[in-house]
Amino acid sequence: MTQTIADKKTEFPVVDSKTVWRGQVFSMMTEHVKYGSEVATRDFVKHPGAVAIVPLREGEAVENPAGEPEVLLINQYRHPVRASLWEIPAGLLDVDGEDTLTAAKRELAEEVEARAGHWDVLVDYFTTPGGSSESLRVFLARELQPIPTEERNFVKEAEEAFMTKRWVPLPEAITAIFDGRIHNPSAVVGLLATQVALQERGNSLRTPAAPWLR
Repeated sequence: MTQTIADKKTEFPVVDSKTVWRGQVFSMMTEHVKYGSEVATRDFVKHPGAVAIVPLREGEAVENPAGEPEVLLINQYRHPVRASLWEIPAGLLDVDGEDTLTAAKRELAEEVEARAGHWDVLVDYFTTPGGSSESLRVFLARELQPIPTEERNFVKEAEEAFMTKRWVPLPEAITAIFDGRIHNPSAVVGLLATQVALQERGNSLRTPAAPWLR
């Protein structure tokens, strides 16, 4: 019988660990790692992790003439790459004691001003495993309802004032990925996973409490 492939948590001995620089969100680390009889130096970003959400509306809720499922995309300026990117809602796991689903609900409320009646896990991934510890869980949020105006008391960060939102038919978003018009990794991963989920996975997606390698 062929063994099921699965990543697993593994840790080689760390001879020395030093925080080279500490920022507001992440830190830069230098560690000396023992590989058998050899010791190698590894520089990497220590990151708290994050969640991302694909907000999905289906059936009678959609507004496109073809009746295709629609996803909500956010256009946001990203200074390190000097570009305005189409993304899905996302946020850091930077609140002590907050579980991942609660964090996802918070980000959906803050960025989309909506709540979801049904949550699934689409996919988990390490954003840059060769240079960062960041792990990211992407949720699928369905049965969306707007948050009443009187409850919208969220504090917006400076960059969020320039964000715009658009509901896009899922096939159009998938085409944009393969045309090279969407570059944000969470959006690429989340949208492609949503396409597969709707076509093949049915109700077999993982629950929000599913284990996560992070």
